[in-house]
Amino acid sequence: MDEKKPDTAPVKTPEDERIDSLEERLRSAQAREMERTGSKQPKPDENERLGNRVFSLLIGGLIGGTVIGYAADRIFGTGNLLLVVGMVLGILGGFYSIIRVASK
Repeated sequence: MDEKKPDTAPVKTPEDERIDSLEERLRSAQAREMERTGSKQPKPDENERLGNRVFSLLIGGLIGGTVIGYAADRIFGTGNLLLVVGMVLGILGGFYSIIRVASK
């Protein structure tokens, strides 16, 4: 059962050659496009950055408030009361931060 098989290179099919040709043409087109535009990757515009910032403020406030409320519940043994209070305060803090950013 431990017979050694002779080392043979895999046979390339016409489909493999077509895929290789396609990949080469794609690399060439990408290189021409990078040369034409003068940049490697497009830079995000101001609206995209603002949207990401608003999203992170809202999610960060919610997660931060939830974690702090959960920890306070475990320390003081208040059931889930402080968890809910922390979530609400986190959401309100997130919205406050969003309003502050939007008013600039």
